[in-house]
Amino acid sequence: MKFRGKVWVFEDDVDTDQIIPARYLTTSDPTILARHCMEDADPTFPGKVQKGDILVAGKNFGSGSSREHAPIAIKAAGIACVIAESFARIFYRNAFNMGLPIFVCEGISKSVKDGDIVQVDGDRGEILLEKTGERFQVAPIPEFMQALIEAGGLMPYVRRTFVDEKGISS
Repeated sequence: MKFRGKVWVFEDDVDTDQIIPARYLTTSDPTILARHCMEDADPTFPGKVQKGDILVAGKNFGSGSSREHAPIAIKAAGIACVIAESFARIFYRNAFNMGLPIFVCEGISKSVKDGDIVQVDGDRGEILLEKTGERFQVAPIPEFMQALIEAGGLMPYVRRTFVDEKGISS
C-alpha cells in the first residue's frame, strides 16, 4: 500500500465538527460530505484538495463525536491517507471501518508544510518527505486492516468475504 501526494497540514485537536460540520449530518451521501470536508478548519480546503492528496495533522486528530461521517468525508474528498501525531481512538477505528488508511507519525506535522510532497509506504512503514529527504518510521498497517482498506471498508469486506466467497446469504 503506497501513496504519493501533496500535503495539507492541520494543527492539534482537529475534531469531527471541523472535519465535517454537524450542519451537514442530514445526509450520508459521500459526494455531499466531500464538498464540506474540513471547511470549518479551513474554508478554502474543499476547493483546493485534489484526489490523491494527503492530510497531515498534529495530535488528537478526529476527537469529538463518534460519527462515521468524518472519515467518509475525508475519503470522498479524495484524500489518499491521513498522517497524524495521534488519533482519537474512535476515529482511528472508524477510519479503517470506512476504508480510509491512517498512520500515526510523531513529529510529522512540524516537518511539512502545505504543498510539500510525501511518499508513504504502508507496507514498510516509511514516510519520505521529498523536499528534504527526511524519513519517518511508522507502524505498518496490519494485514487485516489492509484487507479492510482494499475492500473499501468493513461492510464491503464482510460482504465480499462472507457473502460472495463463502455463499452465506444475509
